[in-house]
Amino acid sequence: MQSAARPRFVRAMTIYAIGDIHGHLDLLRVAHDRVEADRAREGTRDAPLVHVGDLVDRGPDSRGVIALMMALVAQDDRVTVLKGNHDNMFVLFAQDIPTEDPHLRRDLSWLHPRLGGQDTLASYGIDTSLPMAEVHRQTRAMVPEAHIAFLDALPLSLVHDGVLAVHAGIRPGVPLDRQTPQDLFWIRGGFLDDVTDHGALVVHGHTTVINVELHPNRLAIDTGAAYGGPLSAVAIEGRDVYLLTDAGRKPVRPLG
Repeated sequence: MQSAARPRFVRAMTIYAIGDIHGHLDLLRVAHDRVEADRAREGTRDAPLVHVGDLVDRGPDSRGVIALMMALVAQDDRVTVLKGNHDNMFVLFAQDIPTEDPHLRRDLSWLHPRLGGQDTLASYGIDTSLPMAEVHRQTRAMVPEAHIAFLDALPLSLVHDGVLAVHAGIRPGVPLDRQTPQDLFWIRGGFLDDVTDHGALVVHGHTTVINVELHPNRLAIDTGAAYGGPLSAVAIEGRDVYLLTDAGRKPVRPLG
């Protein structure tokens, strides 16, 4: 009589995600290296990689980040880059007539030191101490049109195997095709404090956390690269999440 077959463990499909970059090309290269090392160890060569947006602002090399991401997306169909609110503010400023994101407070602008637009333009050699009209003229002349077109065309979400990746979050209870860009770019209140099971695990950045946070319904991965913190890369398998480090995977313990 043939013995019963041993049960075979089947691991959930893997998806990699990287948090808000904010112009830190050096940290982005390290995060990519960690993803590639994990692919080699775990045999996940075909697994997708999503970046949750905010390529630009506050860091020293937004231009370099955009150039790298453009090249990567063009040559690697596993890679998705989402549009963040800072990416969108750059696009709006670079139009024929510069505009501000309507979500911003009226006393702020993209070039306010708190938001980091000055750092982005400086990476293109633009002198932001000049009058605004001249700053805009230089932006139009010195920022490659391909960079703005790339940012403008970025998707706002990615759905893959039980994961919904967005920049900031979602409006709970609203179908994805009815979510507004403003919510996907900016939402905090009404999302971060919501405990609804969204069906998919919502993977997001935008709101800085000290360490990657795995909640029952969402995964927060913006660990503050914009403010001197690390740029986190994670591997997601179902509801299991692993922080990628130079020493390998580190399980992220669920909260709540």
